[in-house]
Amino acid sequence: MSGYARPDVLVDTEWVSSAFPAPGRRLVEVDYDPDGAYRRGHIGGSTLVWWSRDINDPVTRDIVGRKAFSGLMSRNGISPDTEVVLYGDFNNWFAAFAFWVMKYYGHEKVRIMDGGRKKWELEGRPYAEAEPDVPAAAYDAPPPDEGLRAYLPDVRRSLGREGSALVDVRSPKEFTGEVTAPPEYPTENAQRGGHIPGARNITWATAVNDSDGTFKSPEELRRNYEPAGITPDRDVICYCRIGERSSHSWFVLKYLLGYPRVRNYDGSWTEWGNMIGNPVERG
Repeated sequence: MSGYARPDVLVDTEWVSSAFPAPGRRLVEVDYDPDGAYRRGHIGGSTLVWWSRDINDPVTRDIVGRKAFSGLMSRNGISPDTEVVLYGDFNNWFAAFAFWVMKYYGHEKVRIMDGGRKKWELEGRPYAEAEPDVPAAAYDAPPPDEGLRAYLPDVRRSLGREGSALVDVRSPKEFTGEVTAPPEYPTENAQRGGHIPGARNITWATAVNDSDGTFKSPEELRRNYEPAGITPDRDVICYCRIGERSSHSWFVLKYLLGYPRVRNYDGSWTEWGNMIGNPVERG
């Protein structure tokens, strides 16, 4: 983990295999598809956070509110001083989203297991089937840190502004408008294809190693972003379709490379591409 701006936010699979159970620590798997992941086997002692059910509001298109977030943490046996380690399916897309939500609500001690389920399975490490019985903990989240989140007006104000940079982390075909939904979700189309004017297309997957899903070295990551004008002196906003892939790139820029001003626009293309009157570029 050496060379990253914040190496403390990552742990490797070997560390996880020997670090649990332990007082003051909690291991949490965050999945898009629990039936295809957590419920067919998970790291022993880990609890489940189901992305669509647990960290998204059940009615409005938003992340969970402060009260619901506090309840989620409590049910997972997490108190404000608990050290949380996250991992999950889809190369840690949703673990990174949970990391972003936890930071948004002020949880300080949270880390990601590099490589997620993919690396754990490649190494042939064991899974458990039984879900742990976790006693509830007291949790009262502080007001959110809005400096980590971009909203529609923030993105509109950034257009053409010197010192701002937009990173579209979707696939090239989504960026150009050739397709209106990613291959993983072919039925979830936006009304229009394309990208926010001025955005640079740096796909989230270029930050990880194909072989095991781990993050690339700091030198490789800098070569990924800086030639495209995504530099530490800029006010950076990341977006994708609904904010999960962009939270992964947000994590890379803010914590692994140490960019001081990075926000995740979780409204993303679902909001921008469906909003009447918003400017769109294609190609």
